[in-house]
Amino acid sequence: MFLDDFYTVRDGRFCISAEQASHFAKQMAGDYNPIHDPDARRFCVPGDLLFALILARHGLSAQMTFHFRGMVGADMPLEIRELADNTLSMNDVSGKEVLFVERSGEASVDPAVIEAFTCRYIAFSGHNFPHYLKPLMEQQGVMFNPQRPLVIYDSMGFTLNSLDIASLEVEFAGSTFEVNGKRGDAHLEFKMVSQDETVGQGSKKLVVSGLRAYDATVMDEFVDDFERRKVLCEQMD
Repeated sequence: MFLDDFYTVRDGRFCISAEQASHFAKQMAGDYNPIHDPDARRFCVPGDLLFALILARHGLSAQMTFHFRGMVGADMPLEIRELADNTLSMNDVSGKEVLFVERSGEASVDPAVIEAFTCRYIAFSGHNFPHYLKPLMEQQGVMFNPQRPLVIYDSMGFTLNSLDIASLEVEFAGSTFEVNGKRGDAHLEFKMVSQDETVGQGSKKLVVSGLRAYDATVMDEFVDDFERRKVLCEQMD
C-alpha cells in the first residue's frame, strides 16, 4: 500500500511516529507547516494522513464528511471502528474519538482509484498556506501569531458524482473567512474535475487561533521564511 512508509501496526493499532508524519506532510502533501516537524513543541499528525488511512482501509464513498476531534500526537495508538449506521470512528487507546466519518452512496475499494483520489486531494489540501490563507487573512485585516502559528483541521466533506476518477484533478473553487474574536474559521471550497468535466465538489474548514491585527511587513517576512524553509526541506529530502 502506498501509505506503508507512514505508519506501523502494533497490537492491531496504527501508530504514526513524528518522523513518519513529517515525512508524509512534506513528501505527499507539500505541507511545510512547522506543527508537523518532529521537534515541534505542539507537534501533531497531519489530518490528511488520518484521512488517507481511512480511505485506504475502508474505501472511498461518493459522499463523505470527516470531523476532526482534536490533535493527534506522535506514536499514539489508533484504531478504526465501523459503527452500525455506516459511520467510522478513529479512536486512541483510551477510547477517545479523534476522527468521525460519515459516508453514503456508491463505494469503491479499488486501490488504484483510492490512491489516485487520495494523492490528488492531499496535494491540493497541503497548500493551505500561503496560497489560500494569506489572502483571506489580509482581506479580513487579521493574522495568526507568527511566533506560534496555529491552524487546525476542523472538518472536510465532499460529494462525487462518479467514482470513475482515474484522471481526477482537485481545483480551488473559492473561500471565506469568519472572524470571531481571536479565532477565525476559514472555509475552502474545491471541485473535482475529470477529463474537463466537474465530477464532484467539497469544502474544508480550518480553525485559525491567536488572531491579531494584520501586519503586512511581519506577514511578508513570515512568508519569506516559510518559503526558505520549504526549499531547505526539499533539498534535504
